[in-house]
This record gives sequence, C-alpha cells and structure tokens, in this order.
Amino acid sequence: MTLNGWLQILLFIAIIIAIAKPVGIFMAHVFNGERTFLHWALRPIERLIYRLTGVDEKREMRWTEYAAAMLLFSLVSLVLLYIIQRVQGYLPLNPQHLTGVDSAGSPTAGFVGSAFNTAASFTTNTNWQSYVPETTMSYFTQMAGLAYHNFASAATGIVLAIAFIRGIARREQETIGNFWVDFVRCNLYVLLPICILGALLMVSQGVVQNFRAYDTAKLVEPQTIQVDKKDASGNVITNTDGTNQQESQTVTDQTIAQGPVASQEFIKELGTNGGGFFNTNSAHPFENPTPFTNFIEMLLIFSIGGGLTYTLGRMTGSPKHGWAVLAAMVLVFSMGVITAYVAEARGNPLLKGTDQSVSAAQSGGNMEGKEVRFGIANSALFATATTDASCGAVNSMHDSFTPIGGMVPLVNIMLGEIIFGGVGSGLYGMLIFCVLSVFIAGLMVGRTPEYLGKKIESYDVKMSMLYVLIFPLVILVFAAITVLAPSFGTSQLANNGPHGLSEILYAFTSGTGNNGSAFAGISANTYWYNSTIGAAMLVGRFLMIVPMLAVAGNLARKKMVPPSLGTFPVTTPLFTVLLVSVILVIGALTFFPALSLGPLVEHLLMYAGKTF
Repeated sequence: MTLNGWLQILLFIAIIIAIAKPVGIFMAHVFNGERTFLHWALRPIERLIYRLTGVDEKREMRWTEYAAAMLLFSLVSLVLLYIIQRVQGYLPLNPQHLTGVDSAGSPTAGFVGSAFNTAASFTTNTNWQSYVPETTMSYFTQMAGLAYHNFASAATGIVLAIAFIRGIARREQETIGNFWVDFVRCNLYVLLPICILGALLMVSQGVVQNFRAYDTAKLVEPQTIQVDKKDASGNVITNTDGTNQQESQTVTDQTIAQGPVASQEFIKELGTNGGGFFNTNSAHPFENPTPFTNFIEMLLIFSIGGGLTYTLGRMTGSPKHGWAVLAAMVLVFSMGVITAYVAEARGNPLLKGTDQSVSAAQSGGNMEGKEVRFGIANSALFATATTDASCGAVNSMHDSFTPIGGMVPLVNIMLGEIIFGGVGSGLYGMLIFCVLSVFIAGLMVGRTPEYLGKKIESYDVKMSMLYVLIFPLVILVFAAITVLAPSFGTSQLANNGPHGLSEILYAFTSGTGNNGSAFAGISANTYWYNSTIGAAMLVGRFLMIVPMLAVAGNLARKKMVPPSLGTFPVTTPLFTVLLVSVILVIGALTFFPALSLGPLVEHLLMYAGKTF
C-alpha cells in the first residue's frame, strides 16, 4: 500500500460526491420536463420523435402499463439483437468476413446458445460475454447490436428508477409517468450528448475508432504453443479419457484487432454496461490506454448512479434523504475498496523469498493478472467500482486476485448491485432496502412504518421481500445444480476445490445481478452455461422489476402522512447506519454459507500452504 494509492482512492470518492448534485439536478429537470441548457437544440428533435412514433407526451401510465411497455420494448430489442447476430455474415461492415454467431463456421463452434446468451445479456444491461468479441462479432453487430443496447438498456434502468421516485413523491395518483417519454428524454438529453463528447475524448487519448480490417504483424520471436488437434472436418479429436488431443503449432504472425471502439467504450462505462470490444475489456490498451482514461472510466461508472440519489432528494422534496442514501453507498463502497486494496497489496504468502514490497522498480503486492500501468490501487479500485455498479468492465483479472481480494467483487454483486449499482437499477434496489429498513425500524418501536410521508403496509413489504428473495434463489439453485454435474458443470473449470466453487458462484451471481464481469477460469461458452446464465439474466432483470414497480404504483396512490414523534427520520446518520446494517445482514445471512465454502476457506488454505 502506498500514500499515492490511498490519495487516488480518496480523490475518486471526493469527485463522485462533488458531481452528485449537479448531475442529479440536471436529471431532475430532464425527467420533470423542465427547461435545460440543451432544450434549444434538442426539444425540436424530441417533438419530432413523438410525432413520428405517435407518442402523446402528456399521457401518463399506471405502473402495470409502464411495466408492459418496458417488457414489450425489451422483448423486441432482444429478438432483434438475436437475429442480427445469426445473420451478421450477410450484413455490411464485416471486413473480417465473420459468419453468423452459432453457425457452423463461427468461433463459437456450432450451436451452443451463444447468440441467445448475448441477446439476453445486452438487453438486460448485463453485458456478460462468453465469446471472444474480436473474433466473433462484426463491426455492424458491435455497433447496431451491442452499442445500441448499451444505450437502450441503460436508459431503461434509469427511467425505472425515475418511475419509482415519482411513486414516492406523488400523492393519491394512479400514474407514474410515461415509459416512452422517459426513454426518449434519457437518451436524448442525458446519454447521447455526454457520449458524443466522451468518445472524442477517448480518441484523443489513443482509443481506436475506425472501420479498417485487422492488421497483421510479424513476430520478432516466433512462439510455439499447444493447441487442440482437429480432424479434416475441423472437429476436435479427443483422447480415450475424454480430454482434447494437443499438438504443437508455431506462431509467426500476430493479428492486430481494431474497429469502432471509442464510440462503444464511453457508453460502456457511463451506462454501466461493461461489454468490451475486446476480450480483455478495459485491460486492453485500445480500450483503456492510459491512467487518465482509467480514472475517467471509473468516474463514469458511478456518475449517474451517484447523481440519481440527489435526483431522489430533489423530486421527493427531501434533499437530506438523498444525501443519506448516497452516504450509505459511499460507506459500503469504502469498506469494499479498503479490503480489496489491503488484500492485494499484501501479496501472496506462498511466494516465500520473493520480494513483493513496493519500490521504484516494482508495484509490489499481488500483480498477477493486473496491468503495470494501473498498479494495485487502481486495479482494486476498478474491481470494486465495477461490481458495486452493474458494470462488468474490468481492467484486471478477478480470478488472479487473492481469495479475500476476489471475494470483494463477489460480495458486492451478492448484495444486490445497490452500492451505486447499475444506472437506475442501483437506486431502485436501494429504495427497496429503504422500505425494508423503515419497516424494521417500525417493528422495533411498535409504530406503523413510514417512508417520506407514506405509510408502509403489508403489500409494500411483501413486494419488497419478493424482490429481495428472487435474487439469491436463482443464484443458489443454478450454482447447486452446476457443482453436482461433472459432465457439463465442473468439467468446464480451470481450478478445483474452493476456487472452482468461487468461479461457478461468480458466474451465476454476475449473470443474475446483471453485472457481467467474469471471474475467469471457467469455459462458459457451452450450451449449459449460455442457456442457464442467459435465463438468470432475464429473471434477475425483469422478474425483479415487476414487484419494484408494484411498490412504486402502490406508493403513488397513498396519502401523505405528516411526521409525528413516532416517525423514524430517513435523513439522519442513524438511518444511514440502519440501511447499511440491513443490507449487510441480508447479504450475510443469505450467502455466507456459500462464501465460507469458497473464498473464505481458500484464504485459510492458502496460508496453510495449499493453492488451487
């Protein structure tokens, strides 16, 4: 650990807190239909879109209609992306002449459900990638398919949070807004202007943006590698024990992948999407070339999620409550990043006799799987930020972290992606925990719980608990089946023992939590993993949205109740502490048994001299 590392972490937190208010005020103006500094240019375009699509911007929707519109839009988007992938070989902007995903000549090696998995992934803002993007997706698919969904899925999450806020703020009303109007305004005023300027900033720093075919370079030192042996038909030849036969292959050339990267990179972070143009994601120098771009990308991941807390306070008339929610997010985030930084900076105790100290010549600590240009502090900070939000972008390999360091990203997602969270989804997930917190506080004092002037009744608590219980149910059921299935589950692991369990847990947690980052060490591009993780993504996104909107609609219909001596205030440090406690207790009680069999026991075994 270094003073420089701690200062960078503190600077990051300070900037996130500083930009929360201006970002929050701007979004409140946009979604309230108030004038902003962009109205002179964008308002005519907004009106034109409504006229062309037949949307009446003055007509609002009940929560059921809002949910139906969102689900219908998402279904059409999912099917469209699936079709684009399957037929990309016939579409333009394909200089590598890549065939359709899951076709016979595809790098996905025939039909393994990769196109379905990817369609579900990008539609749900998960952006989990079980394939190698630069050898699987054409430029057209990357732009018209994946980058489009980066905007659409991010906007969907944001407007759902706004709908929840309206439900809290309104009195005795049946409606919570218009999905189509909110969606258009989010893209037009919030996401697109920032991303147009941001993409140019990325280009100025060295992020690639072109339509050239891949270049080929001669290696100075040819390499001999082991690859799977194939027959004349291209099928892998296996041994009698079922393992793949290997043969030596000399590599003399390197393919330099490139393409329209910058335009996808900025929205990838701002929209907490995380799907990379390249397989190594933000560890690739064409996606994240400098420490400056690395810091910008981390700020983007938290910027909208942090700003929405002030939007909450502004629209509900209780700015202090917005700050209390932001304080809870910052507190839990700080616990995670401190743990990860300390764990990685201490290094690996099994490397006895190896100098792992910080010096002018080396970063020190556990540098396996990390980029030298980022070091320990920025790798730990990025890993914590990307899993506190449902981003999934990575600038280091989580599989190479120490057991405790790798447990931090896993626990972050297991807490429900509410620590800043995905754009929108983090806030409405946190608001569900706010409802549960005031309910618990009401039980403790024997009073009917109230939340910002609304009485919390049995229906609200039931829907909130349904939201909370769906998440662990999906993760633990799929993980349990997988660890008991050597033929299609554990056979895809690169590691055995508790580390292998962590890899399986992380895969299903990342999918259900709509995070999308991978622990690595698991060959997930199989029919089992693609289909089950794809299903987990859809359930983790849409099945959890319905009870959330039900709570929002029910709150909107309620009367405002004036505060009394028995009202638990939600604007104080005490509320922040209670909120954090409820989050940690629910997460600990649900996932502690699984964590104790995975990273915790691996940590103890590592200090006993055993690794996996």
